[in-house]
Amino acid sequence: MLVGILAAVFAALLPAGIASAEGESVRGTLQTSRSGPIAGIEVTVTDSSGDEVDSVETDDDGRFDIPLPDGAGQYTVSIDAESLPDGVTLGPQGAERTVTVDTGRQQPVNFGLQDGSSGGGGSTIRAVQLLVDGLRFGLIIAVCAVGLSLIFGTTGLTNFAHGELVTIGAIVAWYVNVQGGVPLIAATLIAMVVGAGVGALNELALWRPLRRRGTGLVAALVVSIGLSLLLRYAIQIVYGGFSNPYAEYQSQRAVDYGVFTLTNRALATIVIAVVVLVLVALMLQRTKIGKAMRAVSDNRDLAASSGIDVNRVILVVWMMGGALAALGGVLLGLSDQVQWDMGFRLLLLMFAGVTLGGLGTAYGALVGSVIIGVFVQMSTLVIPDDTKYVGGLLLLIVILVIRPQGILGSRARIG
Repeated sequence: MLVGILAAVFAALLPAGIASAEGESVRGTLQTSRSGPIAGIEVTVTDSSGDEVDSVETDDDGRFDIPLPDGAGQYTVSIDAESLPDGVTLGPQGAERTVTVDTGRQQPVNFGLQDGSSGGGGSTIRAVQLLVDGLRFGLIIAVCAVGLSLIFGTTGLTNFAHGELVTIGAIVAWYVNVQGGVPLIAATLIAMVVGAGVGALNELALWRPLRRRGTGLVAALVVSIGLSLLLRYAIQIVYGGFSNPYAEYQSQRAVDYGVFTLTNRALATIVIAVVVLVLVALMLQRTKIGKAMRAVSDNRDLAASSGIDVNRVILVVWMMGGALAALGGVLLGLSDQVQWDMGFRLLLLMFAGVTLGGLGTAYGALVGSVIIGVFVQMSTLVIPDDTKYVGGLLLLIVILVIRPQGILGSRARIG
């Protein structure tokens, strides 16, 4: 029922045909943190037989998009390295990338261009750059994970469908911004309202009825996994398997701050995340509903016996969690573009942050998420970039062996 309603809402919002595949292609953006987008670079695609499919030049935003008339298969994408600007060099994998394009897939290609801002300035400079990038990434995880932690604290539910709330927020903002022509800031506010509505719909249509029937937490966990699968592939059917940027704040040059560089949108992401998390902390400490949330999280039965409307508090938690997840999705989409499974790929890191900080505590989710984000980025100093998420999960395992209750969690006596 919930999936059907959500799919109907997206189908009504999105213009006809956007859910259907637009054909196979390879796409990407040539840019570096200091030089910004690189225009006029020739990009060539050849098929598995070595025959040239097409050759184009990157546009003013450094982007290229080459359709593949022969459909799915293996292709080689190469760039003209001699035409790169002075100071810009190729990554260790060179000027060619071999990719396998699936049916209906617009395959992203990353050449990993370098200009000395993160790799050539010595290990100390690169470490500082990764620390700043990790802080930004950790704050995005924290914005998404606070709602997940509060939902667990007030209901005991481990919600595996929380990642889809992140995706929904990013996609709604993308449609309103790109298709609707609304500025991204206003589109983000609309996405947060939609995220709060989806969170409320989750609670009222599914989880509250299940609680009234006495559904156990393990059964509810299984239901959340099924809901996650249904929502994820409903989003793929409606939105498509594409990777799309927002209409604004994409082509930005990084500002050099001495030992690290940062684009204005990355700096804005950090500021917005910090402000939002501080406001959430103030709400939990100073407002009546915030104190009620903490009371329900500490002891739901005692809170109910003291006159707190537990169901109302849980509904507010779901709405706040949905709104924060939507905001986190937009912030993530600014850096990684909007994809149908972006929330799912972030989900394990959210769980790692929440568990590392202490289950059920909003402050624990913040601390744990920042640590995970920094560790994930810093781990690329010693491990390949493609395996950096594994480092965050290994850190989680180590911490739980040493301190099972998490950093800010308290020991619980069982039995």
